[in-house]
Order: sequence, then C-alpha cells, then structure tokens
Amino acid sequence: MCVCFQIWTDELFDLATNILSRNSSRIRHLYKMFVIFQYSALISLQSESIKTEDLTWEVFLKFLDNLCIRPELQSIFEEWYFGARRKPFISLDQFLEFLNDKQRDSRLNEVLYPPLKRDQVRQVMEKFESNLSQLERDQLSLQGFSRFLNSEENNSLPLENLDLFDDMTHPLAHYFINSSHNTYLTVGQLTGASSVEMYRQVLLTGCRCIELDCWKGKPPDEEPYITHGFTMTTEIPFKEVIEAIAETAFKASPYPLILSFENHVDSPKQQAKMAEYCRTIFGDALLIDPLDKYPLEQNIPLPSPQELMGKILIKNKKKPHLEKTTVRRKDPVLTQPSPSRGGEGESEEEEDNEPLPEGKKAASEEGTALNEVSATEEMSNLVNYVQPVKFKGFDNALSKWRRRHYEMSSFVETKAIEILKTFPFEYNKKQMSRIYPKGTRVDSSNYMPQLFWNIGCQMVALNFQTLDLPMQLNMGVFEYNGHSGYLLKPEIMTRGDKQFDPFTEEIVDGIVANTIISGQFLTDKKVGIYVEVDLFGLPQDTKRRCKTKTSNGNSMDPVWEDERFVFYKVILPSLASLRISAFEENGRFIGHRILPVSSLKRGYRYINLRTEFNQPLLVASLLVYTEAKDYVPNQHMGKFAKLISLLRKTTYVPSLSLEELKQNKNLTKLRKKQIKDFNELQKKNQKKVNAKSFIWM
Repeated sequence: MCVCFQIWTDELFDLATNILSRNSSRIRHLYKMFVIFQYSALISLQSESIKTEDLTWEVFLKFLDNLCIRPELQSIFEEWYFGARRKPFISLDQFLEFLNDKQRDSRLNEVLYPPLKRDQVRQVMEKFESNLSQLERDQLSLQGFSRFLNSEENNSLPLENLDLFDDMTHPLAHYFINSSHNTYLTVGQLTGASSVEMYRQVLLTGCRCIELDCWKGKPPDEEPYITHGFTMTTEIPFKEVIEAIAETAFKASPYPLILSFENHVDSPKQQAKMAEYCRTIFGDALLIDPLDKYPLEQNIPLPSPQELMGKILIKNKKKPHLEKTTVRRKDPVLTQPSPSRGGEGESEEEEDNEPLPEGKKAASEEGTALNEVSATEEMSNLVNYVQPVKFKGFDNALSKWRRRHYEMSSFVETKAIEILKTFPFEYNKKQMSRIYPKGTRVDSSNYMPQLFWNIGCQMVALNFQTLDLPMQLNMGVFEYNGHSGYLLKPEIMTRGDKQFDPFTEEIVDGIVANTIISGQFLTDKKVGIYVEVDLFGLPQDTKRRCKTKTSNGNSMDPVWEDERFVFYKVILPSLASLRISAFEENGRFIGHRILPVSSLKRGYRYINLRTEFNQPLLVASLLVYTEAKDYVPNQHMGKFAKLISLLRKTTYVPSLSLEELKQNKNLTKLRKKQIKDFNELQKKNQKKVNAKSFIWM
C-alpha cells in the first residue's frame, strides 16, 4: 500500500510541474492541489498527512474530478443540462435522449437493436452517479457524466471484438493469417544476431506463420542450423529453435501454427535429423497425416482453424510421388540467391527471378545456397495441407485438372505488385498464398500489408523486428478476434457465388467522420501536440492523411474540438482500418490506435493509445466524436433528402416490449394505419433512389 502511494505521490508531483500548463508557476498548481485536498475532505491543513483509511476509491475519484477539470467535457454537458450553472445536471430523459441521439448508430435496425429505454438508462446512471441525492431525483452530475464517457460501457469498439468473435469453422484459405518473415533475425538482413528468443517473442504476439531458413551443419557435429544465407548474421541451432517453438506455439493462440521452411540442407542424413526433431519434440501437436474428412485430393477444401486447433503444420517442398532420389533444381535464374539479396531463397522461389549481380559469387563450402534442395522422404512425409509448388499461372492452378486446395505459392512483394490487377481472386478463395519482402530491404523495413490483404492473400509476412508503420498496422489489425492470429475475410472475398474486385467503386460503402476533441495526459513535456488520422482500405477509398493543428505548448490536456475529418467514401468497411496517432510538435511518436472501421461506435468516445509495440499506455487517451453514415452519390442527394423527409412524416412507432404491445388495445388500428401510410408512401416514391445502405455493427 505504501509503495502504491509513493508511486502515486511521485506521479502527482511530476504532473504538478506541468498540469494544465498555461505558463504559470508550479507553486500555484501545488496550492491548487491542497485546496482540492481540503474540498475532498482529505486534509484541512497543509501540514497534515493523508490517512490511508480515508483515501477510499470514492474519495479518490472526487479528488481527481476536481483536480482535472475538463472544459471541453463541460461544454458537451452544457448542451444537455438543466439546473443552475453552479449545480448543473442532466435529467434521466435528457440522458436518454443523449444516448439514443448522439451515442447510437441511427442506421441500426430498431427491431434487432432497439433504442435504450428509461429503466436501462436509470441503471447506467446508478453505476456512475455517486451523489445519491441527485440520483434519487433522476439526475446525473457532470462528474457522473464524465465517468460514463470514460468507462468500458462507452468503449470506442464493442468489447466482444477483443474476444474471439469470428466463425472459425471456414476453410483455412478464408482467413488472414498473422505471418512473420525471417523470424530469427533481430535487426537487419545482412548483419546482426539471429536469436532463438525471437521465435518465442513472435509467437507470444499471436503470430501463426513463422519462417525457418535451414542450412547444413558442419563437422564434427553436423547439426543443421538456422541463419540468413550469404550474410554476416549469426547462426542458431535448428534443434533449439524447434524446442522454443514447442514451448510457446499455443501460449497466445490455440489455432494452427504454420512453419515455413526454407530448406538448404542437402544432406539426407541431416534432413532426416530435422524430421526426427520435429516428430519427437512436437509430439502429437505435429500434424503428419491429413484428416480423414479432408484427404489430399482435388476439389477438397482445406480444414478449418477449429478442426486444426493445437496442430503444427509444416510448409516444405514435398517429394513427388514418382521421385526416387533427391534432385536439386537446375534453373539458376529462378533459384540462385545473391549475396546482395541476403540469400533470399523461398522454397518455391519461382516468383523472384532477379539475376545475380556481376562479380557476386557464393563461397564453395556453402554451395547449397546456389540451389535450394528438394525434400527427402523423411521431411516430405511431414508436409500435408501447406504444399509449396512452383507457380505456373492462375489458369493452371484453377484448371479442372488441378484444383488442389492444399497447394500454395509464395510471391516476393515486387512480383505480387506486378500481377496485382490481373490476380484472379478465385485463387485465394480456395488456395493459400504467401507474400514476403523483397531482398533489397536489407534494413528489414516492411511493405504495406493492406495492399495484399485487399486481394485476399492469407499470409502477408513481415519483419517483426522492425516496428515501422506497416508492422504497427499489422499488430493493430491482428489485435482483434482474441489475438488468435486469424481474421475471417469479408464474405464477398470467400463466397464462390460472389465476384470481388478490389479496384471497384460499386460495393456497398459508407462515410466515416472523426472530430478530434481533446487529449489527456499525452506527455509530461511542455510541447505542442498534433494528431493524425489515416484510413487504410481499398484503392478507391478516400485516401488522405488528416492532421490537426498543433496545440500551443499544452501536452496534458490539449483541445482541438473543431478538427473534423471526413472520409467521404469507404468502399468495404469490413476491410478498412482507421489509425489515430498523436505526435509531439517535433514529430516524435507518442501513441496510436488502430481501429476496424466496421466496428466503430458512433458518439463521444475515449480512445486509449498504444505504444509502437501495441501495448496500452497508462493514461494517454484522446476524446473523439465519431460519425458513420450511408454513402449517397452527389447526383442522388436531392432525391435521398426528399425520401428521408417523407419517411419522417410517417406514423411514429414507439419502442415497446412484446408484453406492452399485447396489452395495447389499439394495436390492430395502429397496424392498419401503418399499412395505409406505407402504401401512400410507395405511390409517392415510384422513382426509387439508387442508394445502397450498409449497417456497421
């Protein structure tokens, strides 16, 4: 208890040097703090100490409410309150109107998602209003209003989104899978340490596809090892990596883990040793034989994450049935990695055909890097649902003679961009694809994963050791669905009877707008703060980075209020994300939050910021007002406005319970009047407005 108070006191005095900074003296702020102590009945004299038994949670909240006065909250409150200015309050009916008018999405179906009723609102007030006399009069004070806005009940997203909420029974190809590239590296691609610990850390973030670059061990031990070929990165034992994976494979997520092998071990003996390590260390977790329900045959879909729970799948070249001996590839253009490319050599390196730079040759003792080897019988037997094959075109993959859902291909980002617009999206509905960074990213930078999520690629592999914007976006997106590492694609990207074009403008779409009102406890430095809002989605979405003005040296509680940013067109909200980030005036990153557009809740919401590691900041947050509307093309706005006007003139149907409706003697009369009004409305609106509606949950 004493330690907690010591920490709290230290923080309090730190804040006192800058709290509500208005270029005033810290003595003034400390004096204000003592006045509030007295008002909170904690002490009466400045020389007194606070008794621990007196500092209850309720007293602390009262102290905090009075210490951190929020003018912007007061202005929101004043739009609704009754009573004298010195003792303002919101009545129950006014709070009901606020919740249904400002905080509720007006596009929600009122039958499935009815507006709140008085008894429900009363329960909310009871939870957040500490003044019992006001509560008895059905009144909510400014302090109670403030606590409600900052509560879990008023979260910016539905809390269930953080839990497992996707249906996990679809085929594996119907999910985006959190994937890592060159998982063992700690820094760049050419120098630095490889680390077994990286596998543990990456798996604990919820990653479900990790990479192992395997090389032939040297005498006398002849133990295979993992490193980045033709570079100065260090080596780590293959066996230790397998042990680390076994320890942490299912700590963060119970769903299947895919091991992407890049195999340069040309020794049958050492490949047999690798296979034996996998069998003995992974044990029953290693999926060796395909499930009875999903044989490796044409037109058989992949099993679901639910059916593969707790299983490890190996992605490695598989020996053809008719092949009797291990044969190396002969094509130097397709398979030879260059030192300048950091030994990039994916198992099915058909897509990265950059020629070797002149004068670059590999050392003879590492000749296996020149030609990636084929699998031996032992390693081949471990491969089932993730079989890498040489890519020979989408027509071949989708032909009726093939259609093997268990086959997949990898693409370097440059090749994937080339085929972006010609990519038949049917491929990713049934089979899996993996994208990885180009070899020239020697600093381990990342490409934007959104580009390839838009075309349905499941495994978009990134360098987890680099916390740049692409990696931050990846971590933010995969935070949801219980950190499972799997996100179900939008329905239009998985259904066989639907055609999806990521470059279209004709899918159901909407508008999202954000007003950045204020920030709280962003930093203890006396610097200006600005906020950026970015939208990541389909190519035809509104694309721009919005930025607030820089606050005038106030970092504790900066207020922007009038900064409203509108993204007029979001083609497919279920594939779009909003990033709200705060920076110091010199560009130093403070914190951010990645939010799925389709789950944004309307109204005044606090957004708690995260670090680059996606870890919650202690108290830093932004108060934001969010709006979500249906998109209507400009040429139809006039007709749409007339339709809305007519709809408002129709008979109002009160939100009643089933029991109340049964008791209503005029129910039949009411229904007849509704039918009559509806028929009249249909006659007046024979020309229908060509506007599509979309409900964001």
